[in-house]
Amino acid sequence: MRSLPEHVQQDFLSDPRFRISIDNYVAGQGWTLWMATPGPPGNGSRCVVLRLKLTYCSEQFANYVIAHEFAHAFLRNGPWGDISDVEEAADALAATWGFVRPADP
Repeated sequence: MRSLPEHVQQDFLSDPRFRISIDNYVAGQGWTLWMATPGPPGNGSRCVVLRLKLTYCSEQFANYVIAHEFAHAFLRNGPWGDISDVEEAADALAATWGFVRPADP
């Protein structure tokens, strides 16, 4: 998170709806996730859930995935500029932060 721009860090840290969780899925049992309930438009949960399988990826790919998910949270799963597709928007914003999707995971 320290690699993100200061204004992004402040946006996250000043929002009680922002949180980071580690996926705790257990086969046959499911998983538990606590997140803020939806509020007015643009005020939904900003929960970033990271999967443990990131530990098996290259560091560069794991950093990209984390930045991509932070971008979703920052954009509140919305568009960015002229980019209306939310996945492309998250990729583009993460790239401006220095986290470009690597060719190999």
